[in-house]
Amino acid sequence: MSAAVAVVTSSCPTLKLLARGKVRDVYEVDADHLLFVASDRISAFDVVMANGIPGKGKILTQLSLFWFDLLKNVSENHLVTADVAKMPASVQAYRDQLDGRTMLVRRLKILPVEAIVRGYLTGSGLKEYLKSQTVSNIPLPAGLVESSKLSEPLYTPSTKAEIGAHDQNIHPDQAAKIIGAHAETVKTLALKLYSTARDYAATRGIIIADTKFEFGTNAAGKVILADEALTPDSSRFWPAKDYKAGVVQNSFDKQYLRDYLEKIAFDKNGKGIELPKDVVDNTLTKYVEAFRLLTGKEPTL
Repeated sequence: MSAAVAVVTSSCPTLKLLARGKVRDVYEVDADHLLFVASDRISAFDVVMANGIPGKGKILTQLSLFWFDLLKNVSENHLVTADVAKMPASVQAYRDQLDGRTMLVRRLKILPVEAIVRGYLTGSGLKEYLKSQTVSNIPLPAGLVESSKLSEPLYTPSTKAEIGAHDQNIHPDQAAKIIGAHAETVKTLALKLYSTARDYAATRGIIIADTKFEFGTNAAGKVILADEALTPDSSRFWPAKDYKAGVVQNSFDKQYLRDYLEKIAFDKNGKGIELPKDVVDNTLTKYVEAFRLLTGKEPTL
C-alpha cells in the first residue's frame, strides 16, 4: 500500500529553515508567517527512525485540517491556508514537494509544555500508575488496569524534549510554573478540545484514548492551538467495538510501531533503525484506516 517514495527531508533552499522536528520542517515565510511541512519521518520513544512512512505527512496534514475545522468553535488555531496556490510565490516555487503536506500558519510564541489529555490509562501513564498510583503525580483510584477508562479526562502535561531526549510527564502545577498566566487557559482548552473530539470520534466507532496538543500565543497574548491536532502521531485511536479493559488495545496509530520496537528490544536511547517493508506498510495501513474512519473519506496520497 506504500505511496511512492517517503519524503524524509524537505528542501526549500530559498526559505529560511528554522527547525527540523521529529516530523515537521519549519520555514520562515515572512515576519508573521511560517511554513509547516509534514515529512514522512516517524518517531517512536522520541527517536526518529532511519526511514519514513510514504504518504504519512500528507495524512497528518489532511487529518489536522479536518480537526481544525471541526474544532474551530472550541479554539482558534494557527492555520492560514493549506492551498499552495494561495501561498506566497516563494512557497509556490516548491509546489511539487509541498502539495498536500504543508500549511501556511501564523507565527506564534509556542508555549514550552505539551498539553496531554488522557481519557484512558495506558502507555507512560499506566507505567507511572503501577509504580505510584499516580499519573503526572496526580493521585488516581486503586484498582485501575491497562486501558481502564478514567472517571473524567485527565490533563497530564509534559515537558518538550529535544530530538533524542525524552518528554517528562509533570504535574499541572509544575506546568503552571513554566507557562505562567496561560496555564489555566491551556488546561481548559485542552480538556474541551479532547472532549469535543472524543464525542465526535465515538460516533465514528473510535475511542480517542489520549492526545497531545500544542499551544502558542499571538502578539495580543491570546492562546491559540498550534502544530497538528488529533493525528495518529499525537493520539491513540482504538476501535470501540473491540474495547476491553485489562488488555492492550488494537489501535489505529503508531502503537503498532512501538509494539514492534518493543518486540525487537529496540534501544530507546540509541539511534533510529531502518524499518522493514512490512512494518512500513502496516503502519501506513493503520494511518489510512484512522483517516478513513474518522473522516469518512480516503486520504490523498
